[in-house]
Parts: sequence; structure tokens; C-alpha cells
Amino acid sequence: MTQAQNLSFDLHLDETHGDAVEKVTNALKAEGFGVLTSVDVRKAFQEKLEKEFRPYTILGACNPSLAYKALSHMGEVGLMLPCNVTVEADPAGGSIVRIIDPEAMMKGAGMDSDPVLTEVGSEARIRLEKVAGALESS
Repeated sequence: MTQAQNLSFDLHLDETHGDAVEKVTNALKAEGFGVLTSVDVRKAFQEKLEKEFRPYTILGACNPSLAYKALSHMGEVGLMLPCNVTVEADPAGGSIVRIIDPEAMMKGAGMDSDPVLTEVGSEARIRLEKVAGALESS
């Protein structure tokens, strides 16, 4: 796992795009995240722009208890939810997975000095790092 520009945890899976999306969804579920949205970018570009694009899916992942705590504390946090995870076909084979780093997102939004949000961001990061670790080891 690498961390790209401190924004995400990046990893490569040997699975095809479709299988990788399923694997990522299951790994998120194991850490208490549900997938609220799934955007098929390839399909959207074909329909809206008549352009070809590699298989690319954006998953909007949410841990309800962490989201509740953050939103109860500060409504503006909703602008950063859900946590995005991308899965794209790698032209060299397999799939590339990128998982947002919630702490980096909060820092970028200037919310990293709030103790409640710092705690939520830290817990979300720990859980998402476990997702990345589980994906790498399976």
C-alpha cells in the first residue's frame, strides 16, 4: 500500500475490475462501512459524452456510527461524506484501488483542529487502513 500525495491509500489487486469492486465492497463491510453510492464512470461517460473510458467505479462508503458522531457535531462535515473509494481497471492487468484518507480530507478542509472531528477522522482512517491491509493480504 502506498499513500498518494497524502490523499489516499493506493493498492493494486490482481482481480478484474468487477471482481475487485466486489472484493472492496466486502472488505469495507467487514470494517463497518456500507456502500451508499456506486458510480459507474465508464457508463456515465459513454451515455453523457459518447466517450470511451476504462472501467472505473467510485464507491461512496459510510460508517453510520462515525458519520452520526461527526454530523451531530458539525453539519458541514456532510460535504465530505461519504468517504470515496475508487476502483479502476489497470491497463497492465488487475485493478487499482484508491481509498481516501479521512484525516487528509479534514486537514484540507481546515477541520483538523476540532477534537471531536479529529477523533472521528482518526477512527475512520484506522478502519480504512484495515480495509486496505485486508485487500492486500487476500
